[in-house]
Amino acid sequence: MTDHHDLSHWLRLSAVPGLGAESQRSLLAAFGLPAQIFMAGRTALVSVVGKARADAVLALPNQEAIERALAWAQEPGNHILTLADDAYPRALLDISDPPLLLYVKGEVALLQQPALAIVGARTATAHGEANAEAFARHLAGQGFTIVSGLAAGIDTAAHRGALGCSTAGEAQGASTIAVIGTGIDRIYPSSNAALAREIATCGAIVSEFALGTPPLPHNFPRRNRIIAGLSQGVLVVEAALNSGSLITARLATETGREVFAIPGSIHSPLARGCHRLIRDGAKLVETAEDVVEELRGSLGDRLPVAARPAARSRRRAARDAPQPSTQVNLALDDEATRVLHAIAHEPVDLDTLAPRCGLTVDALYAILLPLELDGHIARLPGGRIQRT
Repeated sequence: MTDHHDLSHWLRLSAVPGLGAESQRSLLAAFGLPAQIFMAGRTALVSVVGKARADAVLALPNQEAIERALAWAQEPGNHILTLADDAYPRALLDISDPPLLLYVKGEVALLQQPALAIVGARTATAHGEANAEAFARHLAGQGFTIVSGLAAGIDTAAHRGALGCSTAGEAQGASTIAVIGTGIDRIYPSSNAALAREIATCGAIVSEFALGTPPLPHNFPRRNRIIAGLSQGVLVVEAALNSGSLITARLATETGREVFAIPGSIHSPLARGCHRLIRDGAKLVETAEDVVEELRGSLGDRLPVAARPAARSRRRAARDAPQPSTQVNLALDDEATRVLHAIAHEPVDLDTLAPRCGLTVDALYAILLPLELDGHIARLPGGRIQRT
């Protein structure tokens, strides 16, 4: 990674007032590394970025902020990646506006792994959150790193699903990346502080914004290009027509990533964004395997080992092999086991099953979806459920 002295120049360049990403790239293209930019004369700088920006580049830097960032980078688990670093995620070099710097807290190697973004509404329904968590858990179990934005609702559920898979040991190395719209030392919303600490331990938190940057509204749509850029595809779970998730989907399309959407009720405002994406060409998905099948062609040898056909065939054979019922129950929590026993071996509808289990329909749905994704149950015509 960039050494301490060179990193100070990168930090200085990133903090020049009024110098946007395009001007930064123009200076790097003209002079090379940031150290050479600050050694250049005013006339040379003016020829590239104009008088006002040239004067801003040559002004005295905020040395206190630079020293604070350098000290942060020295703490265990903290990293600041520059465009010149080998560890800088290659996938971000495909986007039109890659960040000059990335602040990373956690496992930096995750940024190079096959990843899928799961995004959606902050004010999600219980069904939407159950879908996001179940899809994330299954896809992380296939070896994909799950990328999201640490927002309330769908983002939170996606992170929790991936972490739940990692905790259960279903896929070695499966984890999650949170791309945030604040400085990496500021967690927003604060209600996700404990989740952020868990992600920093088992995954990675990523920000392009300087330390101390507060939650400014315009920074959240901006960080969406990083969510899309780090991922091989973007899955939108629930989204209204004005949702920032549609921005992420558009950016994914512009950079050649796959876009997936889960359909919903025609009466739900939170389904309209997904339905628009599907009309515009996004892949309609009903199961996590739909996502894996689509990504297989584009990823080729980069497809996670756990998601390759041979591995999936082995898992299917192991699942289908006769086993004592107690062995199956070891992999399920108490509620899931109770639901399976309540289904028995006859098809049953949700309205009948819910009182049989002593659960609401919403709570029952949240349990049934992971069971379906894991192959324990199947849906039949008429909305009935049957054990497999």
